[in-house]
Amino acid sequence: MIRLASFLGLIGLVIATAVIAWSGYDQVLQALRQAGWGIVWTSLFHSVPMIACVLGWQALLPGRVKKGKLFFLYVLWIRASINNLMPVARIGGEIVSVRVMMKHGLRKAPAIASTVVEITTSVIAQFVFVLLGVWLFLMRVADQSVTAQLLWGLVITAPVIGALLYVQKIGFFGLFEKLFRALFRDKWARFAGNAARLDHAVRTMYRRRGKAFYCFVMQFVSWALCSVEIWLALYFLGHPLSLLECMMIEALIQATGSAAFVVPGALGVQEAGFLLFGSMLGLTPEIAAALAVIRRCRDLLLYVPGLIVWQVQEGRWLLGKKL
Repeated sequence: MIRLASFLGLIGLVIATAVIAWSGYDQVLQALRQAGWGIVWTSLFHSVPMIACVLGWQALLPGRVKKGKLFFLYVLWIRASINNLMPVARIGGEIVSVRVMMKHGLRKAPAIASTVVEITTSVIAQFVFVLLGVWLFLMRVADQSVTAQLLWGLVITAPVIGALLYVQKIGFFGLFEKLFRALFRDKWARFAGNAARLDHAVRTMYRRRGKAFYCFVMQFVSWALCSVEIWLALYFLGHPLSLLECMMIEALIQATGSAAFVVPGALGVQEAGFLLFGSMLGLTPEIAAALAVIRRCRDLLLYVPGLIVWQVQEGRWLLGKKL
């Protein structure tokens, strides 16, 4: 799986480079020079959507096991760094984040269950956000071929989300316990513990409907706030769009990125999406390509330090075991 993801990531890098080359290196560089320090401010703004996500995630945990907001922001930062920069099909970060929480004193069941419920509500919130963005896009752009593909994508996704919720209701960990044990052997038991206890913890969090709904709302707010990143980037590039238009671009980029989840960081797919959807909303190729580069700059500025911190942390834990 990792080899496949790495191979797809290499292909994506070639496509991303080709998109920028087609748009014109000189024009893209000129646009980026105009943005200047705005690239940094746009990247740092991403901490705001992350805080919204943290507020929803933290609310899922019972009061007696809660950690502070800064701790959950730290865990989310590590998780996002791994998922966005490493060939782990966007699931490796979740495993590491659970490990970090347990290393800092959270019990297995609340740590794993809260991660499962938070990811599920995030997926549902992203679907609603994309649905809204696609609807706005269809009202704006009359391209039947693109419209049909977007609608088919949403039609296919809806049953998958329904199945995800149903499996958690009947007992996700109990259902797949044998498979996990076959794949990971004793490591699974040491990591996750009792499957029935995990399923009970997940169901308990869903039964707290107010908390679960609040988590969903904050996840939706988090996705929506990413539209402000697009708005800021275009403002600094000197080609501002309305917030609604930025929301359309962000929703469509999220949709294409989710569809290409196996590709590390959606390399190439994201760049092509910015070029395609940006041009439909009036952006020139060089501005759309520069916008894609600014999004990559955000990943480097925020997530490379996250990977470094994670590696240092793992090294300390490893040394602690040997001493």
